[in-house]
Parts: sequence; structure tokens; C-alpha cells
Amino acid sequence: MIGWNPKVLVGAVATLVTAALVLGLLAAALSGGSGGGESPDGAGQRTADAPGPSALQPLPEDHPVHGLARRDAGDPLAMGDPDAPVVMLTYADFQSALAARFARETEPELISAYVDAGVLRIEFRNFPVNGPESDLAARAAWAAGQQDRFWEFYRAAYAEDTHLGSGRFSRENVLAMAEDAGVPDLQRFETDMDAEAAADAVAADADEALLLGISAVPTFLVNGHPLIGNRPLEEFRSHIDQLAGAASE
Repeated sequence: MIGWNPKVLVGAVATLVTAALVLGLLAAALSGGSGGGESPDGAGQRTADAPGPSALQPLPEDHPVHGLARRDAGDPLAMGDPDAPVVMLTYADFQSALAARFARETEPELISAYVDAGVLRIEFRNFPVNGPESDLAARAAWAAGQQDRFWEFYRAAYAEDTHLGSGRFSRENVLAMAEDAGVPDLQRFETDMDAEAAADAVAADADEALLLGISAVPTFLVNGHPLIGNRPLEEFRSHIDQLAGAASE
């Protein structure tokens, strides 16, 4: 099911994941602490109620989960100030209806309130857990990013909810999405999408998610604190406000 290449392991990530604190953090959340995420096969959703975040404890500066944020100014799959006090890592599949709703309904509010203000940086990670169309969509998104059109492709891909294996992310359709996203060189886009570099980049993201123990999409790490599923906007705001405040102390 998962569109990743087992030969690709990122050394830095493997080192980070040896820390039990990282695995424990996500294991606690995935065992029912946050709820609301889709299972990897897309067959069901976690719907357990969970309290909103309160009194988040900032993780120590040397906590290994902080090393997952790349903070690369040239990363086409990221937006926001590389030095923003809060970094949100988004692990998502383009066939996830919850991820699509987050992208349409919640994320624009976060961009307006926090990314544009220099408080929040968002870094996207491809985690194609729902089969071949998810893998093709992930490679297509990466290829769009090579021409600085990742976020335009992202919005086109998430413009509507998707039924698994519906054909929405067929080769013909992802090429049409790339055109709609304003990708300037479609021939290069297609070549990049099929290149080993695209497969390796997607595999590296998926390896990171798997090694962290992530099993639901979308999953978000906000300065290392997990939120799972398309949680209410106020939960994201509460996390960001608390963590940004702690960073300024």
C-alpha cells in the first residue's frame, strides 16, 4: 500500500528515531490521545473525542524531535520564515479527505494568522499510504515543487474530497492539475515525476513517518506536539499560541 522505496533510509532520521522519547510521544497520541485521523488503508477513521490542548509543556531544546524540522529556505514543500518560532510538520496523503478539508478550511486561517506574521512555518511531508494513486500524486507534487509550483499543485489536488482509487490522480489527471497549477514546463514535470529522485524524496518522507510510528493521515507535529486528523481550528491556534509564547520567554 505505501508508496515508498525500502532501500531509502535517511541516516539523520534513523539517528533521531533511536530516541524513545520521539516514539513515545507519537505512540501516546496515536493510542487515542488526539483521534480524528484516517487509518492508513483509508477504510476507517479515528473519531474518539479528545480534550483540547492545555498547558503544553515545551520540549527541551535538545529533544530529538526538533531535528525533524529542516528549516531550509529553499525547500519548495515548505512555507514561512525558516526561523519562525513554531514549525508544523504535515504528514499527509493526497487521497485523504481529512487532509483535503484541512487544506481548504483550516490551513488558510493558519497562514493568514500565523505564517504571514512570521510565527509559523509549515513543512509538508508526503506520506502516500492509500495505494498507487497516492504514490503518483506524491511524486507529481514533488515534481511541481521542482518548478516552484508545489503549493499551487497542492491546492489543486485538495480542491475536492477524493474517493480512494477513483482515478482522480491518474496520470492524465495529475498532468491536468499541473497545468492548472501553472507548472511552466509540463514535459519537464512529467520527466521529474518519473525520476528516481522523486521516488527517493517521497520514500524519505514516508520512512520518516513510519519510523516515527505515524499510522494516520493527516498527522501534524507542532514543535513536536502531535495533532491527528483535521482537528478544529482552535486546537491548532491553542498549540501555536502556547508554543510561540514559550519560545519568546
